[in-house]
Amino acid sequence: MIHCTLMDHTRFSLSERERYAALPPAEDARPHVLLKTCNRIERYWGEGAVTDGVIRHLYRVAAGLESSLTGERAIQGQLKTAYLEACEKYRLSAPMHRLFQTAMHTGKRVRTETRIAEGAVSHSQVTVEILKKTCPELNRQVVSIIGVNKLTEDILKFLTDRRTMTVFLSNRRLDRAEQLAAKYRATAISLDEKKRMLDFTDILICATSAPHTIIHADDLPEEKELLVFDLAFPRDVEPALAERKGVQLFDLEQIEQFAKTNLHLRAGEAAKAERLIDEEIVKFREWETYVNQIKNKNECLCNESNP
Repeated sequence: MIHCTLMDHTRFSLSERERYAALPPAEDARPHVLLKTCNRIERYWGEGAVTDGVIRHLYRVAAGLESSLTGERAIQGQLKTAYLEACEKYRLSAPMHRLFQTAMHTGKRVRTETRIAEGAVSHSQVTVEILKKTCPELNRQVVSIIGVNKLTEDILKFLTDRRTMTVFLSNRRLDRAEQLAAKYRATAISLDEKKRMLDFTDILICATSAPHTIIHADDLPEEKELLVFDLAFPRDVEPALAERKGVQLFDLEQIEQFAKTNLHLRAGEAAKAERLIDEEIVKFREWETYVNQIKNKNECLCNESNP
């Protein structure tokens, strides 16, 4: 039997997920697929039969129906990466291969055959929407971004299009910050200079892969006014900063809540997606039946040749 254990945003808070993610990785020599995102930590393992519940859940994950930002596309790449990493480390069973390959196919089919991804948002898009609402004179603000990745590049592109006057870009590896900064007319700065950088900053956007907070209360002057977007998991910014007068802090949960309040999914498209998932589950069962028939036929032939 193939099993799934999961910790996701529907059952556990951001703080609870962070505490779990911070635990030392459990030693598990069994072949498994580990899917880790800002919203979920899921482990799939075992051999043999797969329940409808496990199939439907993974297909919904791949389709973006289980995401906090419904229909988002990033989960497809994250799912593929988790599967390929498991393939490199372990010898997965045939049903496990089939489960993940068909899940990726289902996710692609849902986005192709429905409009569920129309108007779908990413964390970078929601951050941009909040910036538009809260900073009408954005071109007068000094923006500092910590972290170099697709998410921060999407935000940088928006800021460049808006002709934001000053953008600082920092990263653990300065060379990567310099490369991206050159592309978008930003100024790269060493992370060792973060206190000096923050002295001049009006808007701070953090999205690193650091396993711990990198921005603390003592990094800011006492009376500093600052708008902060913490898009990292685990968080980059010390949560206590939100209690500081003059500091407005948006973490992942608050950004996702903003999206749910302001951006609505067409119910009909979600229903279409569910019907496509039903069709793909039927196909999975047909494949399973065919494989079992072949196995039974081979066993019969083997018995006949060895009376």
